[in-house]
Amino acid sequence: MFKRFLWIVLFALTACAPGALLDNVTLAPDAISPFAGSPNIATTIRYTLGRDAAVSIYLIDARGARHDFRVAQPRAAGSYDALFGGAVNDRVLPDGTYTVVVEAKDAAGQTARAEKTLTITQADSTPPEFQSFTVFPDRFTPNQDGIADRVTIRYYLTKPARVDVYLSDGKNRYEVAEKRTTICVKDDKFCVGAHEYDYDGGIDLLATPPPDGTYDVIAEAVDAIGNRTRVTKKLTIAEGGIPRATITNSGVDWAPLTVPTLKIEQGPIIIPLNGTLTFTVTVQNIGPVPVRTKGPEPGTIFTTSENYNTKKEYAEPGVWRVGMDYEGNSVGRQYPFRWQLGSSKDLQRVVIDGKEYFYLMPGQRVTVSGTVRITDKPPRINTYFWVGLIQEDVRIVEDRVEPRMVTIEY
Repeated sequence: MFKRFLWIVLFALTACAPGALLDNVTLAPDAISPFAGSPNIATTIRYTLGRDAAVSIYLIDARGARHDFRVAQPRAAGSYDALFGGAVNDRVLPDGTYTVVVEAKDAAGQTARAEKTLTITQADSTPPEFQSFTVFPDRFTPNQDGIADRVTIRYYLTKPARVDVYLSDGKNRYEVAEKRTTICVKDDKFCVGAHEYDYDGGIDLLATPPPDGTYDVIAEAVDAIGNRTRVTKKLTIAEGGIPRATITNSGVDWAPLTVPTLKIEQGPIIIPLNGTLTFTVTVQNIGPVPVRTKGPEPGTIFTTSENYNTKKEYAEPGVWRVGMDYEGNSVGRQYPFRWQLGSSKDLQRVVIDGKEYFYLMPGQRVTVSGTVRITDKPPRINTYFWVGLIQEDVRIVEDRVEPRMVTIEY
C-alpha cells in the first residue's frame, strides 16, 4: 500500500515538473556580411522559453569584450526570433568571430544559458556623419512679424542615411523634417550632400508653435546597416504665437471730406473728381502676441495715382496694415493705399539692431483712418470702394470689408 502511495506522489510531481527554462537555441545563418546590398545582411537568433523569464543576448569578441544586444528583457513563455544585423550600441561590429550568448533568468532566480558562434565579414562599421551642422539663428521668435521668424538648419551628410530632425525639451518632440529642402546631385532626401531645413514652428500653416523655452535641435541619422549618429544644437523660442487682429463690429465709417454733410449711411457717396474719400475703422489685437505695423500714419492722404511704394512705405513680410481698394483698380496690386494700425505714439516702440519697429499689443484697440483724393477718372462713374486688413506677404486677413458705392462726378 505504501509503495502504491509513493508511486502516485512521484507520478504527480513528475507531471507538474516544469520544462526546460531555455531550449531550441539556434543561429541561422552563422555568418553575416553587414553592408548595404549584402545577400546575408543579418542572422536570426531563435529560442524557446519554458516559462516567463528575463532574456539577455550578447556577443563576446576574440578579446573577451562583451557587446550587449538585449539586456534582461522580460518575455513570456514561448518561442521567439531575434533578428541581428551586426549593430550594437548604434555601431556595426567589426569583422571577426563572436560567441553569441543567450541567457534566461526566471522569477525564482534560476538561469539557463546557450552559446553559438557567429562570424562577421565585410562589415560596414563607418557611421554617417553630420558635417558643419548649424542652427541659425539660435534665438527664434515665431510670431509672423517678419523678424527672426525662421530658423535654417543645415548640414552635410557623409553617407546615405535616413535622417530625422526635431526639437526636444526632454518631454515633447516637435518634428522639423516636413520643411526640408534637399540640395543633392540626385533627387534623394537621404543622399550624400548638403541638406537644408527651413523651420517656422508651424506658423506658416497658422499652427501654434512650440511653447517659449530652450530646446535641443536634434539630428539623428541611421544608415542601411544600423550605424547611427546624433548631433544637437540649442535653440531658444521666445514670443511665439499666431498674431490675430480684427476690424471690430463697429465696421467702416465712410465720408467724403470735401462735403461732410453729404455722408449717407445707405446708398452711394457722391464725390466730385479731385474730391476725397475717407474711412475710419477700429482695429483690435485679439491674439496672444504683439502685431507689427508700419506707416504711413493714419490720416495720411493718397491720390489715386499713388500707392504705398510712392510714399516710400514699402511692403514688409509680416507687417499688418489697413488698406483701401476699389473696383477697377489698375495699379497692379491689391490695396494700393495702406495705413499703419494706429498712431505711432499709441503703439509699442521696439528697437532691434538699431532699427525701430512699432507694435499693437495684445488686447489693444486703435482707430485707423485713411483718405484718398480721387484725381484720376475711374473706369465707371459708380465705383465700389472697400477696406481690408492685410498681413503683408502672408495673407489678407479681412477682405472687402463693407464695400460702398461711390459716385465720381466729372
